Amino acid sequence: MRHRASILAMVLVLPLLLAMGGAGQPVKKQEPLVLKSEQLPFQTKEFYVAEVVDERPNPKAVAMLVSAVTPTGVPQPVDFQGGSVMAIKKYIKESFGHNPKARPIIMRLKEYQVVEKPMAGGRAEGQIQISAAFEVQREGKRLHLFNYKSGARYARPVNSLSVVEPTLRKTLSESLRYLTGWIDKEAAHNEKLAREIKVTFEDHRVHLDDDTLFYDPNRPLRWSDFQGGSRLSQNFAASVFPGLSNDIQSTVENGVIHIKVNTKPYILRSLSKVLPDARNEYTLNHEQRHFDLLKLVTEHYKQRLRPEKLNLEDYESIIRYQYLEALWEMDRLQKAYDGETNHGLNRAVQEKWNQKIDQELRELKIKM
Repeated sequence: MRHRASILAMVLVLPLLLAMGGAGQPVKKQEPLVLKSEQLPFQTKEFYVAEVVDERPNPKAVAMLVSAVTPTGVPQPVDFQGGSVMAIKKYIKESFGHNPKARPIIMRLKEYQVVEKPMAGGRAEGQIQISAAFEVQREGKRLHLFNYKSGARYARPVNSLSVVEPTLRKTLSESLRYLTGWIDKEAAHNEKLAREIKVTFEDHRVHLDDDTLFYDPNRPLRWSDFQGGSRLSQNFAASVFPGLSNDIQSTVENGVIHIKVNTKPYILRSLSKVLPDARNEYTLNHEQRHFDLLKLVTEHYKQRLRPEKLNLEDYESIIRYQYLEALWEMDRLQKAYDGETNHGLNRAVQEKWNQKIDQELRELKIKM
């Protein structure tokens, strides 16, 4: 009796094990897609893709594919062989020009995936979306250039994947085509793509019969320039009020930022005053030296604006700051000059300042 019971138990259990084994058999997984390199018909010398940053919501699947071996028709995740980012980097490097001396471009991949849905008649429809932000890397910083978005559709038999990889590859190559056309068009005049700075200076020396007198080494101060009268606020023989302004213009040509600085050291005739009995050569020289010091400050300002002291990222703020530095230097120098010479009353110290100023003017080739 015990022997029969054992045999019966085994017979009942065996069909159950067989049923479980059939139902629990794992569904065959789809092999990874292989992104094929190709020789793209468009190339450029203006840039190279230095980095691809994956910012996709689902970085582990470039495709959600309907499979013939999935009875439910639920799309299954499939990635490129080696992973999406590695495959894309390899494709770009092998299919597109790579010149490390050109501009480095960063591709921030926001979206890149095909999602399929089952259709009647054993077919599947796929929709691809690609979205990316492109940046240029310059002086250690990344500058946003533009956002790109595109897509594509296809239909296929569920038992054939031949259309999937070529369509994914096409959407990727089209993003590179657009990038190439955009940069080739913008490279010459877009400031973000500039690779060099050149600075030129121009001294404003327009002589007009108006209130403003601009510095000119060939046109020193005259007593006729002192048109502010003889009522001085303190017991001075004469006084001038120097000032410095400048005009800045910048243009981009052939990838070079050209900065033109028009400096305008000046005095205002209406604020220049002299006592009636102080119109002599010594007093005029003292006031001329105030004007000369302003010119030296202007030259120091120019030296601080040499291209190697600027940078492409924020040259405008550097120029503004250096202009403020020039105004502070002007104030310090003018006060030091008047303080040490006692407003010209100390003739010995005045002569030292005369020599010091003349020497620097000669070194700067302003005065021969």
